[in-house]
Order: sequence, then C-alpha cells, then structure tokens
Amino acid sequence: LLKLYADGGYQGANFQAGLRTTCRQINLEIVKRSELRKFVVLPKRWIVERTIAWLNRCRRLAKDWECLNRRALAFLRWASVRRMLRKLCQKTT
Repeated sequence: LLKLYADGGYQGANFQAGLRTTCRQINLEIVKRSELRKFVVLPKRWIVERTIAWLNRCRRLAKDWECLNRRALAFLRWASVRRMLRKLCQKTT
C-alpha cells in the first residue's frame, strides 16, 4: 500500500501523526469536496463507494451481524472472492 485516499475528516494532525508512526511509507492524499454546491464526481472516491455497494449485495454483509472482527473479515473476503469469480467466469460477447 503506497497511497491512502481519505476524506476531509481525516486531515487533522492526530490522524496524520498516527499514520506517520504506524505506516511511514504510506502517502496520504485528502480528497476534498467541491466548493460549488452541486454534484461533482470526486477522484477515486467513487471507486470505494461502488465497491462497498457491490459488497453490500451479500446478505451477510448488509448488516453488521458478526461479533468477532476476524469473522467479519472472513465474510468480506468470501464476498470479494465471489465477486472476482463471477467477473472472471462472465461470458464476453
């Protein structure tokens, strides 16, 4: 992981100092909203939102049912594998 895209809420000094102490090699890029009051597609943000929407199609991930983080992570990985397999096995016309 070389670059981390974050919301404007993560531009505080505490978050940046914590990131520097734990992961020195990661470059942080803050994606800010448009100053205009209309809809603008923000770079890289739509990729994350689209991926979360795809993963929320899995019933187990639609709500936070799991008690243990490792179990939730396992279901997230299975949903990602399922998504990748469907994409790979898709017929091209």
